[in-house]
Amino acid sequence: MRIAIAGGHGKIARHLTRQLSSRGDAVVGIIRNPDHEQDLREDGAEPVVLDLERASIEEVAQVLRGVDAVVFAAGAGPGSGAERKDTVDRGAAVLLADAAEAAGVRRYLMVSSMGADAGGQGIEDKVFAAYQEAKKAADEDLMARDLEWTIVRPGGLSDDPGTGLVHIARHTGRGSIPREDVASVLRTVLDDPTTSGLVFEVISGQQLIATSLRALRD
Repeated sequence: MRIAIAGGHGKIARHLTRQLSSRGDAVVGIIRNPDHEQDLREDGAEPVVLDLERASIEEVAQVLRGVDAVVFAAGAGPGSGAERKDTVDRGAAVLLADAAEAAGVRRYLMVSSMGADAGGQGIEDKVFAAYQEAKKAADEDLMARDLEWTIVRPGGLSDDPGTGLVHIARHTGRGSIPREDVASVLRTVLDDPTTSGLVFEVISGQQLIATSLRALRD
C-alpha cells in the first residue's frame, strides 16, 4: 500500500510510519517544517513539505494522487490557541478530505479525540473546549462524505512502550493508551476494510487489537 499521513512528524504518525515502512508499505509524510524531513526519511517515509493551513485543495490533491489511503494525524499541538485548534484540527482535516475526494482516494482514517461527539460542552478550559469543538466538526464533516472513513478516538496519550492490548468501544470510559498502540490500531484498521464507517474510542485493555475490533463490529 501507499499511505499519506498528514502531520507526519507527530509521535503517533512516526510510530505508524515505522510500522508501515518496516513491512514494505510506501509512506508519504506531509509536514509543515522542512527541518523534519530527515527524521521522516530515517523512519522510512517520503517527506512532503506542505502547510495544510495555507495550501489549496489542488496542491494537496497532487500529493495524494496514487495513494491508497490517507491518515489525518495532524494537530495544532500544546501551547496553541483556540484559533489554531480550528484552522488545524478542523480546517486541515476538512482540506485533506476535500483533496482526497479530488484525487480519487477513498480511504480516510481520522485520529480524533475521546469525547469529540460532545464537542466543548461542559468544558471550562476555553482552549480545550475549542479543540473538542474542532474535532467534533471535523468528524461530522467526514461522516457526511461518501468516503470509506474510520474515526479513531484515543484516550490520554503516553509515550510508554506499546503492549498490543487494548479496549475498543463506542465509548470506553476514561483511560490512557501508548501512542505506539494507537499507531498499531491505525495499521490494523488500514488492513481491514470492514472497519469502514466505524467511530470508536480506544484505551489500553486486555484484548488484542483485532479481537477488540471484531467485538465492536459484532
